[in-house]
Amino acid sequence: MALKEYKSITPGLRGKKTVDYAELTGQTLVKTLTKFKKSKAGRNNTGKITVRRRGGGVKKKYRIIDFLRSKEGVSGEIISVEYDPNRTAWISLVKYQDGEKAYIISPEGVKVGDVIDAGKNAEIKKGNSLKLKDIPTGLEIHNIETKIGKGSSLVRSAGCVAVLLAKSGNYVTVKLPSGELRMIHADCKATIGRIGNSDKRNIVIAKAGANRKKGRRPKVRGSVMNACDHPHGGGEGKAPIGKAGPYSKWGKPVGGVKTRKRTNKYIVKRRK
Repeated sequence: MALKEYKSITPGLRGKKTVDYAELTGQTLVKTLTKFKKSKAGRNNTGKITVRRRGGGVKKKYRIIDFLRSKEGVSGEIISVEYDPNRTAWISLVKYQDGEKAYIISPEGVKVGDVIDAGKNAEIKKGNSLKLKDIPTGLEIHNIETKIGKGSSLVRSAGCVAVLLAKSGNYVTVKLPSGELRMIHADCKATIGRIGNSDKRNIVIAKAGANRKKGRRPKVRGSVMNACDHPHGGGEGKAPIGKAGPYSKWGKPVGGVKTRKRTNKYIVKRRK
């Protein structure tokens, strides 16, 4: 995998870097595995904006991903590696021996023709999904469940990887990409290997239009707004915010204030 750089023949290409899509085999969308995705533009069911700076963008279909890896004991062959506009990671189309097809998050190094499996008797290799109690310690994993049978909810972005550190009773200790050590039930599933498209973090968009196509609108600083629109706004010319620290649009302190909701019971070590 490598980055593609562009010649500066226009201002929009100056400094632009994108991922080289050589690994992809092209789109082979399966109609039964896709569904229409309506653009909500940051609005809730009553039409009010609840997420700012969203709107526009290119139309896209949602690919239904098998996060549960429910086909246990049935081998499947990877028939394509594709781009998914809804996530940073690549996705792979798997055709199982019984004829069923499914999309999965594509692990790094997996290519067309590889055979993957899931379940207790699956081999310890990239792309196979097993319960955490059946995976040897020290291995790199991704696509991790937090509740048995719910489907994966951790480590699903491009280039991310977690490490299975230890096993103790009904729980295992996993080091997440953030550095946090967390206990997860041993009967939860995970996939072996790291997620592909690791160069995603190194791309340079170079122009605002690239973000507009993703449905992301411009961001305006609070200090240049009117006083009625933001706590930092108002004043003559370029004025300081007039407060001890920065505040959000709704008057709550930001920057250093912890807002993450944690389940302290299973956290062995914090991120920081």
